[in-house]
Amino acid sequence: MKIIILGAGQVGASLAQNLVKEASDITVVDTDPEKLRELQDRYDIQTICGQASHPPVLKQAGAEDADMLIAVTNSDEINMVACQVAYTAFHTPTKIARIRSRAYLTGGGIFRDDAMPVDHIVNPEEIITHDIKRLIDNPGALQVMDFASGQVKLVGLRIEADSPLVNQALKTIRTLLPQADTRVAAIFRGDRPIVPEGETVIAANDEVFFIAAAENIQSIMNELRQHERPNRRIIIAGGGHIGENLAIQLESRYGVRIIEQNRNRCFALSESLERSIVLHGNASDRELLIEENIEDTDVFCAITNDDEANIMSSMLAKSLGAGKVLTLINNPAYVDLIEGQDIDIAISPQLATLGAILTHVRRGDVVRVHPLRRGAAEAIEAIAHGDQQTSKVIGRTLGELKLPRGTSVGALVRGDQVIIAHDNVVVEADDHFILFLVDKSRLREVEALFQAPVSFF
Repeated sequence: MKIIILGAGQVGASLAQNLVKEASDITVVDTDPEKLRELQDRYDIQTICGQASHPPVLKQAGAEDADMLIAVTNSDEINMVACQVAYTAFHTPTKIARIRSRAYLTGGGIFRDDAMPVDHIVNPEEIITHDIKRLIDNPGALQVMDFASGQVKLVGLRIEADSPLVNQALKTIRTLLPQADTRVAAIFRGDRPIVPEGETVIAANDEVFFIAAAENIQSIMNELRQHERPNRRIIIAGGGHIGENLAIQLESRYGVRIIEQNRNRCFALSESLERSIVLHGNASDRELLIEENIEDTDVFCAITNDDEANIMSSMLAKSLGAGKVLTLINNPAYVDLIEGQDIDIAISPQLATLGAILTHVRRGDVVRVHPLRRGAAEAIEAIAHGDQQTSKVIGRTLGELKLPRGTSVGALVRGDQVIIAHDNVVVEADDHFILFLVDKSRLREVEALFQAPVSFF
């Protein structure tokens, strides 16, 4: 597959890093020669220095025979024009654009072939808002992911020393959690992934990912995190688009306060929000946080555009007694330094965007991708198409499937039915697989298993 990536920022660089491991033909376009030089030194890719939306630059990048164009520059307008040029001048089959401004997304359906020909839109702010909301709705979770239109959830939990799972083998999970059918899909011990097997023993501080039907996840978490109380009071530091959208989604169920430095923005927020309280001030102001009873706050969300401000306000809130701290961090170098210390969960816009884009890049009828552990592993949803003669999975039991090492099946979704993976489950046509890869170098083998037969099209 030949892919052109427009933009060598953090998202573009992350895409190049992920896709080059999968033997794709990658070309990156950017106006900054230094960024391109750094990428070329690290990865086996081609780079073009120039304006991403200019036809001669796209031609030089190989747009005439490219399979896909991914526009992730910092400009919505450049991303859209580049897709227009790729469609009109080069007939590029698939065009993906990162669009931040909601004005374009609510502008009367402009994204169609006879207007603005973008095949797939990725809106980072919307993705981040949903990610944070899921974390708030599921107290104690490190990561929450939806599959099969929300029928299945994957939840990552840190196993505490007093958990009933400590020193227990995975084969005993059913007796420990009898109220819901679940499966351990992945385990991370420190930085090391562990492929879950029946004899695998869970240790304190392991990050364990459980998969179950959406209606069962809460009872599983209640059993494993018995001391975790429901969230009630939320403070959002930052009244930008993410802060505003998050407050709109939360204010009907939680007590929400937003702290915003810009006075005019405060007035705008007070007009758009119904029940949330808008505070004019600095989230790093100790007196303000004490005045707002930070010690009684269940979740403090720092989501401004400034990494350093987010980190400092989060650390201050935690030291003053905030229950849980979620921090938006754009610079990936900061994440490993701070997560799990004073900051409970670091949220990466790059990873959120990356998962949405990879969903459209993956082959073999992959319909959803969620990066795990900051991109070190992946959870994917794939569909089994065809019949017993044309498919490598249909008509076989899960125990008979020849999955690559480091790959496991967590669940199948068959219509409205969620089937937790067991060796004797027989695969049927149109089953949705939820799979986990701790070794992403085997991804092509997994995709090949779910490659739809030509007759399907």
